[in-house]
Amino acid sequence: MTQIDAAWGAGPTPGYEQLAARFRPLFAQLREGAIDRERQRRLPVEELQQLKASGFTAVRVPVAYGGAGASLTELTNLLIELGEADSNLVQALRGHFGFTENVLNSRDPARQQLWLERIARGETVGPATGEIGQAAQAQHNSRLYLDGEQWRIDGSKFYTTGCLYSDWLDVTVSDYEGKRMFVTVRRDDPGVEVIDDWDGFGQTLTASGTTHLRSVAVDPRHIVSNEERFQYSPAFYQIFHLANLAGIGRALSGELAAAVGQRTRSFSHGNAPRVAQDPQVLQVVGSVRAAAYSAGAIVLKNAEALQRAYEASQQDDAAALTHAVNIAELEVAQAQTIVSDLIIDASSRLFDALSASATLRPHGLDRFWRNARTLASHNPRIYKDRIVGDFAVNGTPPPAQWKIGIA
Repeated sequence: MTQIDAAWGAGPTPGYEQLAARFRPLFAQLREGAIDRERQRRLPVEELQQLKASGFTAVRVPVAYGGAGASLTELTNLLIELGEADSNLVQALRGHFGFTENVLNSRDPARQQLWLERIARGETVGPATGEIGQAAQAQHNSRLYLDGEQWRIDGSKFYTTGCLYSDWLDVTVSDYEGKRMFVTVRRDDPGVEVIDDWDGFGQTLTASGTTHLRSVAVDPRHIVSNEERFQYSPAFYQIFHLANLAGIGRALSGELAAAVGQRTRSFSHGNAPRVAQDPQVLQVVGSVRAAAYSAGAIVLKNAEALQRAYEASQQDDAAALTHAVNIAELEVAQAQTIVSDLIIDASSRLFDALSASATLRPHGLDRFWRNARTLASHNPRIYKDRIVGDFAVNGTPPPAQWKIGIA
């Protein structure tokens, strides 16, 4: 680590530096092309293949199955580092790591072995859960049904982030009784169509668009009830966004410092002959870096709570698990508004240390605000302070899971 890198703080575990050293050269390579990919809207297909080949997508898989056996605190810090390289890549893998977490918590040894071996080989799984339609909350228009003796699924999904890059799709459906189920099918199965039609102004390379499923055959081994999903999933999926925001903070801080250091043009009403020596400009650079540091520190504290929830899930103590899950969710909720505010604000303030030329498209500095604002719009943060306040005043636990649909 360089002296500047060390100022972000030590890794979360004694073995983290050795683990991260495997991936840092690749992260640096991925960062070099991030602006060009963003400007040209070139999907990071090759880059995600490189992450698969490096073993990054199997980092949570136990060593016995060929993975790295990383803890959740280690994974979170790696996500911050990858987010610093390109936040699109972190979000594109969010569903895959969630699926991996579910497998790690499965009580079915055959299911665990099947999927851990696949993930260790570099196979990835994308999420096909969200829908745009008239389904009620906790219901899905997508259906699981029997066609003779063959299970099949039909439906259309949106926000299928990363599915275009994945080998498998994890699909939420309703069965004939209206129960929520998860079904896994191959992306190249007949009847599966993944479309790159995501048109949001941020996170433009995540392939978060539409997936159609038309009479897709399903292996019965790949049908799982909603009750079998890991219980700390709300906090887990949210910490992905927060780690990504912290990574964006580091990236914008680094690019701002480099731009200020290289500037030769200055202003007659400035405070020094060079911008790099102007105390007011240095104050902006420092405040932006402080925001990035604080965001990362908060997220890593969240990750400790998440790790405790995982450890509780491996024990046969339902009460202890419920408590650990609630605390993890509350810790993440307490952080969500603060972290998103820190990075959204920093992504705007960075321009105060530069000039109008910083808004030129080739610099790509606008991507930080667009991406941060998009990430912060997930799982509406406006509700988080209320949830935390209700716990603080009334002891009300956080909701077990979010549902989206027509009331």
